[in-house]
Amino acid sequence: MSLFKKIKQAYHLYKEIDMDALGKLSEKVDLPEVMKAFGKMDEKQLHGLMKMIGHDGKHKELPPINADFYQVSELLTDDERTLQLKVRAFMEKEVKPIINEYWLRAEFPHELIPKLAALNICGVTYKGYGCPGLSNVMEGALAMEMARIDSSIATFFGVQSGLAMGSIYLLGSEDQKQEWLPKMQQMQLIGAFGLTEPEVGSAVAGGLTTTAKRNGDSWTLNGQKKWIGNSTFADVIIIWARDVDDDNVKGFLVRRGTPGIEVEKMEDKMALRVVQNGLITLKDCVVQEHDRLQNANSFKDTAKVLRMTRAGVAWEAVGCARGAYESALAYTRERKQFGKPIASFQLIQNHLVEMLSNLTAMQTMVFRLSQLQDENKLTDEHASLAKVFCTLRTRDIVSRAREVMGGNGILLQYDVARFVADAEAIYSYEGTKEINSLIVGRAITGFSAFV
Repeated sequence: MSLFKKIKQAYHLYKEIDMDALGKLSEKVDLPEVMKAFGKMDEKQLHGLMKMIGHDGKHKELPPINADFYQVSELLTDDERTLQLKVRAFMEKEVKPIINEYWLRAEFPHELIPKLAALNICGVTYKGYGCPGLSNVMEGALAMEMARIDSSIATFFGVQSGLAMGSIYLLGSEDQKQEWLPKMQQMQLIGAFGLTEPEVGSAVAGGLTTTAKRNGDSWTLNGQKKWIGNSTFADVIIIWARDVDDDNVKGFLVRRGTPGIEVEKMEDKMALRVVQNGLITLKDCVVQEHDRLQNANSFKDTAKVLRMTRAGVAWEAVGCARGAYESALAYTRERKQFGKPIASFQLIQNHLVEMLSNLTAMQTMVFRLSQLQDENKLTDEHASLAKVFCTLRTRDIVSRAREVMGGNGILLQYDVARFVADAEAIYSYEGTKEINSLIVGRAITGFSAFV
């Protein structure tokens, strides 16, 4: 090497050296001896050393973050895939930048409702009344895309499009469908679903305490409902009550402003904080006969709605898990410790592979579940098994996501803390693990273990 090149190289090296750091290092090690040791290394040894400290002289092109490892999305049609990506873009552009602030304040971003309506996906599987009439697979994929960014928005949408609209679509008269569904599809009217009570959750099938008493052409409702999403601002709440005369559960369309109904927002939740859950008190609330769901005559009819929407909860669990996995993977590829991205460490990779394995199993399971629904083969036990497995695995995935992020995993700015909290709510609502397990257990053994 010429003298000029050596001087030039030394000059560039001098500019890169932190002299203060070099001085501190010289207090701890014998720098001349270190330089002699480097000088004795061959090309292979030097390359190994540089690779170990993260400088192999080459720019490393990382693979794309792909949570759809088995390419399940390729089973969608081109139109379905286009709609899926449209909803994904909406969630990333409109929801992700603002959702943490709303989550902290436990408030709902009402300004998103017209934008959600513009996607034209509400009542996605219903035919007529302005609804798209698409497949259950498509509905599940959209639920996943929403929960991938925020489970609260997915839950709001599930209540509106699934539980509230679904009750009317499955159990309402034609007049009721014509009155409510077109405006609910456009989100001009918001709905809620009032089934759970303060003292009755899993036992609603036989233990509903809210009562309905018929008096001529009207009904008088008394009781309480708890955990009712959207209820603080809903235009209509589907209230399920037990008829005191025949002891059967019936459904009622309770309009906003009806005398005798009060809604109190539930505070201090640790999960799904954007969802506005309400405690509803009904005191001599009078509802006209024409606002009774005309085809809801027993809890078996109520269960039709729950069966239809439970698959959506399993998809939502997949979305929550997917959001946590993608956030954690991105973080580990950027976060450095000991001079290397932590994604290069064996234990971190083990966690990531465990997360992806569960996520892939969940994706394939819910896809088949929705296929069964499209084929009119869905049973209670099908939906319950998916709900059990997916929500249980989601808890594991979000836990591992928080773990690989270390202390930063509990900071809201990295999103995973929100996924961890929200997974707890998804795990419990629309049937606990225990209740859904007993539904499956009854189906496979032939014995009912319900008390």
